Amino acid sequence: MAASPAGPRPLLSRRSGALSGTVTVPGDKSISHRALMFGALSLGETRIEGLLEGDDVLRTAAALRALGAEAERLPDGTWVTRGRGVGGLAEPAQVLDMGNSGTAARLLMGLLATHPFTSVMTGDASLTKRPMARVTKPLETMGARFVLRSGGRLPGAVIGTDRPVPIAYRLPVASAQVKSAILLAGLNAPGRTTVIEPEPTRDHTERMLRHFGIEVTVEEAGDGALAATVTGQGELTARDLRVPADPSSAAFPVVAALIRPGSALSLPGVGTNPRRTGLFETLREMGADIAYANPREEGGEPVADLLVRASGLRGVEVPPERAPSMIDEYPVLCIAAACAEGPTVMRGIGELRVKESDRLAMMADGLAACGVTVEAGEDWMVVHGRGRPPAGGATVATAMDHRIAMSFLVLGMATEQPVRVDDGAFIDTSFPGFVALMNGLGADIAAA
Repeated sequence: MAASPAGPRPLLSRRSGALSGTVTVPGDKSISHRALMFGALSLGETRIEGLLEGDDVLRTAAALRALGAEAERLPDGTWVTRGRGVGGLAEPAQVLDMGNSGTAARLLMGLLATHPFTSVMTGDASLTKRPMARVTKPLETMGARFVLRSGGRLPGAVIGTDRPVPIAYRLPVASAQVKSAILLAGLNAPGRTTVIEPEPTRDHTERMLRHFGIEVTVEEAGDGALAATVTGQGELTARDLRVPADPSSAAFPVVAALIRPGSALSLPGVGTNPRRTGLFETLREMGADIAYANPREEGGEPVADLLVRASGLRGVEVPPERAPSMIDEYPVLCIAAACAEGPTVMRGIGELRVKESDRLAMMADGLAACGVTVEAGEDWMVVHGRGRPPAGGATVATAMDHRIAMSFLVLGMATEQPVRVDDGAFIDTSFPGFVALMNGLGADIAAA
């Protein structure tokens, strides 16, 4: 495992008392990436409140500046972008380093594919192991070319086309990143570009394009699939927006509160897009006391205040079709399952093997080290809970994966013995201030 840029940062999580308080988690990472990108493509000035300032999103901002757009943070924390219009990005003079962010890399590939210049893109030791072919294959049919390492991996060059071709493409595997990359490429192609997805995935791109004035149609394709279509070479109009609190980040204090007796938390302004709330739906089926208060809409996205109380949980079978709406939350669901009564069955989760790490294997190994009985296959896992927290007492490898690290720190808040993670440095890529925030609620997490 490669070390983090400043060296590994081992962390130790000890059993805590009840958690309590009101906590605002960082802005939604998926929406933050898109807000910056669409601001860079818009005519005029876009003001963004609540932008996630983790390393992943800051890499997107830096890449857009290298491509000629303006993106800056004001003293009050608001971000401002001044865009160049659709098709108006400029050839970068330097390599675009996307750090740890697969979302930033794949979505930018879509943007760059239909700009007539060459860009070179790279990432950290984790990102350069992740497959990009599922994005590059449809973009090549639109006219772009890619020169990547073996296995379709970064570093590599994106050779954009000056004659983009609109396409209709059916996703072989449900992926919001691939869908979004194609739709972004289609913004600068003549005619209609359509992506057909076999299962609904997060629709932040479609919602935000509408917010910026682009017509997006979504129709049933006849076999239960959905077809999202954009008409290219229109103009995005700058629009201010507020980024909701990230439900993927909220998942960690939510699960921590559920498994610590006497806990009660309020999390204001969390995104409740139905294509992102599969975890909360699953936890409710397990017996979790999670309520939505003050539901409302901001910037085209539904939000609500989450009220969470400690709950006795029972194992369930998670419907495979729910996976796209909670794919990033399976690691922390495993923590809830480890403390529940009975088995929790998760199927159709092979996508976890090509995230920042092989999350399916990492969770199975880490849980087993902490005393949990786990069965796992290529695209499934069963966690056998015993109605109480497991023993803990292990050092868990994180493979530079922020969600693995945070998940096991949450588990350590409930186990008999502390849980140590070998490196928590990468947590700040998605959840800056995680340790301080959790400790402020009553956790006991410290440097190991």
